[in-house]
Amino acid sequence: MSENHQLFSLKDLRGKLYERGYKMTPQRKEILQIFVEHPEHLSAEDVYSLLREKESEIGLATVYRALDLLSKLGILVQIDFGDGCARYELNTADPNVHHHHHLICLNCKKVIEFDEDLLDELEEVISRKSGFKILNHEVKFFGYCKDCQTET
Repeated sequence: MSENHQLFSLKDLRGKLYERGYKMTPQRKEILQIFVEHPEHLSAEDVYSLLREKESEIGLATVYRALDLLSKLGILVQIDFGDGCARYELNTADPNVHHHHHLICLNCKKVIEFDEDLLDELEEVISRKSGFKILNHEVKFFGYCKDCQTET
């Protein structure tokens, strides 16, 4: 997880659910605890596997439903790295600050977070020329990580 992210407790996440008119069910609590403990990008299958390690009885269909709801509510962010597998992470960023960017290795599929935002000037040019008000952006870079570069 990047240094700019603040970690949320389950109490904070319960508050986010209540603000939106939802309860913290035992299943949602267990699933959100996984994200508190594992800040990396997790697929539904990753979450399910981690729950099974904890001997949870939550089924995969329940995991999918919870991830869908939690991402619609903005508690989780759904990320697509172009491999057909949706991944999720806690939405811990300030909505007025850009999210981090991702460096995706085409060989080992490692995802590295990159926090430095170098696109502010480009956003200003785009806004000025097009009249489009940009609120945020998402950038993904595809290539080869240091480890995979040295292997070849």
